[in-house]
Amino acid sequence: MLDNPRHTVPVDESSFRYEGWRIVAVCFLLATFGWGLGFYGQSVYVAELQRARGWPASLISSGTTFFYLFGALLVVFVGEAVRKYGPRICLISGTLAMAAAGVAIGAVREPWQLYLADAVLAFGWAGTSLAMITNTISLWFDHRRGMAISLALNGASFGGIVGVPLLVSLIGQIGFAGAMYAAAGAMLVLLVPVILLVVGPPPDLHGWHATAKAKPQSSTQIRSWALRDIGFLTVTTAFALVLFAQVGFIVHLISFLDPVIGRERAAVAVAVLTAMAVVGRVLFSMVIDRLNQRLASALSFLSQAAALCVVINLHNDYVLIAACAVFGFSVGNLITLPSLIVQQEFDSASFGVLISLNTAINQVTYAFGPGVVGALRDWSGGYSLPFYLCIALEVMAAALIMVRGTPRAKLS
Repeated sequence: MLDNPRHTVPVDESSFRYEGWRIVAVCFLLATFGWGLGFYGQSVYVAELQRARGWPASLISSGTTFFYLFGALLVVFVGEAVRKYGPRICLISGTLAMAAAGVAIGAVREPWQLYLADAVLAFGWAGTSLAMITNTISLWFDHRRGMAISLALNGASFGGIVGVPLLVSLIGQIGFAGAMYAAAGAMLVLLVPVILLVVGPPPDLHGWHATAKAKPQSSTQIRSWALRDIGFLTVTTAFALVLFAQVGFIVHLISFLDPVIGRERAAVAVAVLTAMAVVGRVLFSMVIDRLNQRLASALSFLSQAAALCVVINLHNDYVLIAACAVFGFSVGNLITLPSLIVQQEFDSASFGVLISLNTAINQVTYAFGPGVVGALRDWSGGYSLPFYLCIALEVMAAALIMVRGTPRAKLS
């Protein structure tokens, strides 16, 4: 292994010719479909299934909760899957699963079918979302990893900017089922050939760890250590709470805005929210290395809490869209920041395992967001109560993220 020049010649991650940047482009495209169908699309599914089937919000939202919970079980092992089978096979598998889920959701006619479709969607989400993207990029990047992850995850916001309005438009023209089938087909046609052509064997950026450590720690040992480390627990718990609030709000956003400002302007609000997520992430990535990342996280949480207060209390069209813009400015950063904090505070060799564990714990927690928001909405007859709960969680997370363990904790 060490005699292979690919594993002994240092790579220049800053060069535009470096192959890693092509991997970033692939991950950008993957995130576009992954978040468009697996995350932002949930708000469309909730609204359309309510409209077409007359099912209560709590029933549909519980399917979304099941999707996130089952997906979290799969996300834990994404790091091991990438190391065992390689990034190409894992990316292809995630793409096929997400496309199959799109077809299944479009074909839903009974509640049990929704749960089956959400189970398939969980496989697709595990193979196209944060854990897969960060683990894949970490194989090509070390020093520029934060920038590479930030650029790739802009695809997540792009999926919301393009995906939600386009899906709503397609539904109006060819119906819900036809729109889902078209989205699944587009994903296969665009992603599969690109992955096959671009994604090859990665360089061994951390090959020196094998010689530096006579007995490297296993993934199980790393997880066990992390779950006892104050620094890891506070960053994971804080983001779990705020993502619970964020996901619960976004999934129900169209359902909340539809009767207030109408379906078309509701779609515009979602598009503005996701566009601001791109702006926020790009601007943030330019200065993040010079900032206290935990403090930046706390300020992001508080800005979302303030935006939610406006959404609850003011129902002017333009004010609501502006509040969604403020909320969206932090959305992109909240899926990027955990990776950057983990990279900064923990050993790079454990990055894949730690970020998969962080993502899984967060997903288990925020899986309940849509269901709890839906249940509280049905119980109270409106969205004020669940959205005030989201505000409280954002404020709690802002305080918790400032609690830090031993600086630059290392596994040994």
